[in-house]
Amino acid sequence: MRLPLAVIITLFVVSILADFYIWTDIRQGKSKNRWAWSNCYAILSVLLWIFLGVTVALPRRGLDGGVYAIMWMLTVYLSIYVPKIIYCIFSILGRIPLIFRSRRWYWLNYVGAALGIIGFALVWHGILYTRSHTQLVNLTVNSEKLPDSFDGYRIVQISDLHLGTWGNDTKFLSEFITNINSLRPDLIVFTGDIVNQKADELKPFANLLSKLQAEDGVYSILGNHDYGDYVDWPSKEAKEANLENLKKYQADAGWKMLNNEHDFIYKTKNGRRDSIAIIGVENWGEPPFGKYGDLKAAYPVEKNRSIKDKNFKILLTHNPEHWVQEVRKITNIDLSLSGHTHAMQVSFDAFGKRYSPSAWRYQTWGGFYTENGIGEIEDFGNPETYGGLERNLDHPSLYVNIGAGEVGMPFRIGASNPEITLITLKKKKN
Repeated sequence: MRLPLAVIITLFVVSILADFYIWTDIRQGKSKNRWAWSNCYAILSVLLWIFLGVTVALPRRGLDGGVYAIMWMLTVYLSIYVPKIIYCIFSILGRIPLIFRSRRWYWLNYVGAALGIIGFALVWHGILYTRSHTQLVNLTVNSEKLPDSFDGYRIVQISDLHLGTWGNDTKFLSEFITNINSLRPDLIVFTGDIVNQKADELKPFANLLSKLQAEDGVYSILGNHDYGDYVDWPSKEAKEANLENLKKYQADAGWKMLNNEHDFIYKTKNGRRDSIAIIGVENWGEPPFGKYGDLKAAYPVEKNRSIKDKNFKILLTHNPEHWVQEVRKITNIDLSLSGHTHAMQVSFDAFGKRYSPSAWRYQTWGGFYTENGIGEIEDFGNPETYGGLERNLDHPSLYVNIGAGEVGMPFRIGASNPEITLITLKKKKN
């Protein structure tokens, strides 16, 4: 978790300005006890400033950690100050009539206070409830290319566990794994970001990870957080050892990691042996994330450097931007599975549509997307919105899982519950 100096200074300045404004508002109020209230408010504000100072002073990127404490302290701090800022904005708007020598609109103070309280409640509901209550998303995809032996094949996708966010608390992951196993999947795939910073975050959860059950096992890939890029390592060798430890934890749990490589899953029906390809690339990121993924190294390419054989192919790639910028343009990979966005841990469903601040950053941030054959991307939304979704894989398609863990702030607001995606493959009849 990085807190640049400019962000730290901004937090202090905004906090002081907001508190000074509210303190002034209290002193100018009509309450008989306004002086006592303003003094109490001043004392509490100073204590919060000290709280922020302790937060930013804790080590952030060193090997001794401190991120877990920072995450919670910063979340508490912002859950208090964002509502204060909302109040200040509306209160200032209420002063505009004073410019024209008219009465101040005191009613805007109440609007700002109400919205601030709602914001505070949403954050703490996201902390205490939403982040620990899983949503199951059902997606059925039809394809003529799918071999008969795989008709009805069930794949569970999970992503972005960010186990360090839970410290040593294994309750959520235990229930999460129980929910997955109850679906009796044929295959489980994990699309990256199992930790926040270091492989050691896996230690309390190592035994649980081995309890995932699927007939054809668990496949995984690396996400941007898995490389240790957010830690100041004493040497290159220490960073490489961390990554090897992370791979070992997953291997010991019985997971198979695909690092720019592929594997085939085989099934036999009526004496005929069929297969589908599972391709996995390392993280393919745009700045500031590292670009380790190499699709052409992961799967055989044709003379024109494209990937267009007749096999039914599923790609695991952490960042959905990889599909947007490369996969859909040079391949006929039927279904790509990604994570990474978390829907910025804030999303809402309303009037049949999905809303999330993640849409400002990513064109494909959550749900099902397909290339329509003329270079455009169609967004079919989150299947959960419609109680499940069934689509044809006529063109390269993408599903983005919004993840199960958190990074930065330990909350999930609105409809951004931790996600388990159940994907059922169906043979489309010609």
